[in-house]
Amino acid sequence: MFYFIIRTSFVHGRQTIAASQSSNLFIFKRPIGLRLFSNSSNGHSFTVSYLTNKCGFSPALASRVSNFVHFETPEKPDSLIVFLENHGFSQTQIANLIKRQPRFLLSDTEKTLLPKLEFLYSIGFSRPELAKLLSSHPHLLKYSLKKQIIPSFNLLRDLFQSDDKTIKAIKRFAGILVNYSKSYLYPNMNVLRGIGVPESNILMLLNRHPRTFLYSPVRLKEIVEEVKGMGIDSSTKKFLVAVLALRSMSKSTLEKKFDVYRRWGWSDQEIREAFQRYPPCIAVSEDKIMAIMDFLVNKMGYNSTLIAKQSSVLSRSLRIIVPRALFAQELLSQGLVNDFKLSVLFDTSEKVFIRMFVDRFVNKAPDLLKLYKEKLKISEKKLEVS
Repeated sequence: MFYFIIRTSFVHGRQTIAASQSSNLFIFKRPIGLRLFSNSSNGHSFTVSYLTNKCGFSPALASRVSNFVHFETPEKPDSLIVFLENHGFSQTQIANLIKRQPRFLLSDTEKTLLPKLEFLYSIGFSRPELAKLLSSHPHLLKYSLKKQIIPSFNLLRDLFQSDDKTIKAIKRFAGILVNYSKSYLYPNMNVLRGIGVPESNILMLLNRHPRTFLYSPVRLKEIVEEVKGMGIDSSTKKFLVAVLALRSMSKSTLEKKFDVYRRWGWSDQEIREAFQRYPPCIAVSEDKIMAIMDFLVNKMGYNSTLIAKQSSVLSRSLRIIVPRALFAQELLSQGLVNDFKLSVLFDTSEKVFIRMFVDRFVNKAPDLLKLYKEKLKISEKKLEVS
């Protein structure tokens, strides 16, 4: 337990306070020491009050944020808020930015922030786009404009040969603009080149999924080798889809997914073939796999192996699968259809599904649309209960 012993004495005509904590002794001159303690306490209190009243933070959040920034007057924080408002930030966006980077409250906005915003405007970001980007990724503003932001943008633009594609990549993952190319971007591009991925596919991946290139090159190499070992041609776009699917999980998680499919009678070969046909099936959560398989196999009577051969079904929502399966059962019972592929039944858009399975038989069964809507309501109630 900590304790303090306070004693006073006069040294050279001035009163001093001696405080000891355990075996340590701290000597403070009373006028200075107490003033510093008081200012620190007042600064913390003022910061919490400001964040609560001006930024709309809860007292608990304001207290947490105040651990990272202290101020005793509103001039600088007010300056930041006015600056952001003038650049089109909403109150919510301002609060998000301050919550993520509270030290900006003490920044010199004209000197440190304005040049970066002006550059980002100059390359094609609109004010609403930039407000959205920076409220979600305010760490961008911490980096040097000349040493990091501009060189990174130029590098990406040289790769894409397009300002528009560069901006789209930054919007998808802002970190691509400030992470070091020598550590991640170039090594990961070389990993893909080395296994035979065409340059056009690499740039497509960089544009659509830039986060992939800020991944450990060692781990990425393991993943691409694993995907190639599962029989997917590295020159195809499906290869990159498979890489993205495996990148989202650890080796132990991947093995758990295999175990779930094995529980439904799939052999390892069937799992690999399902992955080859539709790589995202391996990224579906274990709970969702179990729920879909239980409904299709146990409730609807589909063969588990049939689902393995049409594995895209596993990425669909139960809110789509359940009413369509129940409706298809009615079509079969009325003799309107003899058979259909699961992928056709579940992978089509709602508009195409109604055209193929409702409008097509409207003359033979005019109440089909009403019946389908009833199945939708039934499935919604079942899902709510479950």
